[in-house]
Amino acid sequence: MNLKDILKELTEADSMGGLFGALEVAEKYLKEFSKVERYNGSLIATSGEGEKTVLLDAHIDEIGMFVTSCKDGFISVAAAGGIDARMLSAMRVKIHGKKTVLGVFQSVPPHLSKGSDEVMQLENLYIDTGLGADAEDIISIGDRVTFESPFIELNNGVVSAKALDNRASVAALIKVAEILKSRPLNVKVSILLSDKEEIGSDGAKTAAFYINPDEAIVVDVSFGNALGVAEEKSGVLGKGGMIGISPVLSREITEKLKNLAKEKNIPHQFEVMGSKTSTNADVVAVNREGVKTGLVSIPLRNMHTDVEIADLKDLKDVCDLLCEYVLSGGVKDV
Repeated sequence: MNLKDILKELTEADSMGGLFGALEVAEKYLKEFSKVERYNGSLIATSGEGEKTVLLDAHIDEIGMFVTSCKDGFISVAAAGGIDARMLSAMRVKIHGKKTVLGVFQSVPPHLSKGSDEVMQLENLYIDTGLGADAEDIISIGDRVTFESPFIELNNGVVSAKALDNRASVAALIKVAEILKSRPLNVKVSILLSDKEEIGSDGAKTAAFYINPDEAIVVDVSFGNALGVAEEKSGVLGKGGMIGISPVLSREITEKLKNLAKEKNIPHQFEVMGSKTSTNADVVAVNREGVKTGLVSIPLRNMHTDVEIADLKDLKDVCDLLCEYVLSGGVKDV
């Protein structure tokens, strides 16, 4: 399978707050390689028969919005996840009502603005559907709203789309499942595509308890290098996955990931966090009596926008590193 094709299909589907389009895309691929089950809005794909269970997690949900009012074709919304109001003016969206409706966040023309640099807050912004009073026959309070943005390849394998946070990691794990299918495994591998990370990692909390792994690696995205982004707080696109270092994370897993990357000549870099990671790793690590947990992240530009940017080379490098980790048997003895 081609990583770019998988990623395109994943990002052009919607999964947030009860929408499961991307989950269905992932399930279609994973059931070719693994035993698959749904669990409370998440997806679990299992391979291997070993006594020890290694969990590989990537959240599949995306940021979005919920309709709070609909009047004369104008829609107000509440955020589901970290919405940056600075990006919303004139942005295209989809409202998932009785049928899918396209809309655009309204924008005040510069001719009529007062010259203020103050950013409008989400509660003061409205989506124009062009439907007028007919909108109320199609759109209801509580309907989901997602971004409408095409998947495009910029240059040299660098791509842009909505929801690369975290479909980039989901695509990498689908590729891991494909590779591991043809390799002998001495551990049981559970790939968890978890729901609700953007609103507090609730999907990983419950699914990790259900799976009860012996050790885990969480795969997510982190800040990619760009003008205006501090070098020490970002990873370089195209230079490999970012191996996490944090008090929350298992030093043993971190060291093994580092050593495998060096031994197998897999491009990699590091991300140092002095506290929690703000990923599912924070909740997986304290599951039940505690789980040794590592973190590998894909560098991403323009996070939480509809034009996020990633490099396909980083997805492949993360895939290669995770495969080597699983094939090595992990770190924890049963």
